Amino acid sequence: MNISPILTIAGWALLIGLGLYIFSVISLRSQRREMKISVVVVVLLLIGGLGLNVLGSGLVFIDQFEAGVVVSPLTAGGVRPDPLGPGIHFVIPFVETVDRFSTAKQDYTMSGSTNEGAVQGNDAVEARTSDGQQVYIDATVRFEVDPTLVVQLRRQWQSQDRYITGFVRPTTRNVIYNIAAHYVVEDVYGAKRSELQQVINDQLTTEFQKQGLVLDAFQLRNITFSPEYAQSIEQKQIAQQQSEQAKLLVKKAQQEADQLRASAQGQADAAVTKAKGDAEALRQVGAALKDNPDLLTYTYIQKLAPNVGLILLPAGGNNPFILDLNQLQQQLPKPSGITTTTPAVTETLPLTTTLP
Repeated sequence: MNISPILTIAGWALLIGLGLYIFSVISLRSQRREMKISVVVVVLLLIGGLGLNVLGSGLVFIDQFEAGVVVSPLTAGGVRPDPLGPGIHFVIPFVETVDRFSTAKQDYTMSGSTNEGAVQGNDAVEARTSDGQQVYIDATVRFEVDPTLVVQLRRQWQSQDRYITGFVRPTTRNVIYNIAAHYVVEDVYGAKRSELQQVINDQLTTEFQKQGLVLDAFQLRNITFSPEYAQSIEQKQIAQQQSEQAKLLVKKAQQEADQLRASAQGQADAAVTKAKGDAEALRQVGAALKDNPDLLTYTYIQKLAPNVGLILLPAGGNNPFILDLNQLQQQLPKPSGITTTTPAVTETLPLTTTLP
């Protein structure tokens, strides 16, 4: 708590009381009333009033987020070399004064928005890239005063308002302008935006340290372009999107063509396999007929009566010819994996049956 104003007020109150006391004594004596001035009262009020004023003028309270610089005509350079930290300090009353500097974090914003930033209106940093494109950069610097270097800051800029308007603002704008000139416009809004922000941050850190300031952060808030270039960027993005879409359509068509080609190849392979199987079956049937011509007769009879196992046929003269169909069936080629069972049925065809 800063008690200096309280002491000063109390001191002036005692001096005013002293004046009222002397005035009342003089007033009573002018009315021919017997009234004596008390020397003790006068001395106490005088010493008390002066003493409290001296204390109030000499005691200085520095807040937690402040640093003080003692301005003294008794010191070379006009200021004490050591700053005042938080707490109560004593300076020479009525001779020395204290300039206070905030050590809390401060933000300074430069923006193109009308109602945003330290300066009203369009305060964006206007810069030009290495390829000649004009860009407008919104930025914020967050900084604080180094308490150990506050005397140096006071000697250089005298007050807090002056170092903000005389150093923070112009230095930040100058660094942004110079560094942006080393990048092409595609890098500024593209892949190297973070790099641009970091390079500016590093450069500002060095510049701020020279003045007794600590840069906490530099924020590249927004980057805008001239209307013509902004329109060209939009058209380029649209073209890229259309190109990507066209690539997807081509890829999809290629996949569908590959599927149709694979399906056609599968059908062709199946047809070839079936043809080979049919040819093999015909070869086996031909071989069987060559070894036993009666198989052709068997095939015909199977068409007429599938369940017949034994046939008695006329064979010249009076002796019938017996044909064992089961035996003939076993000589026919069979598809693999299929078992054929012919019921054991014996049937004698009429002797009047005529075979073609």
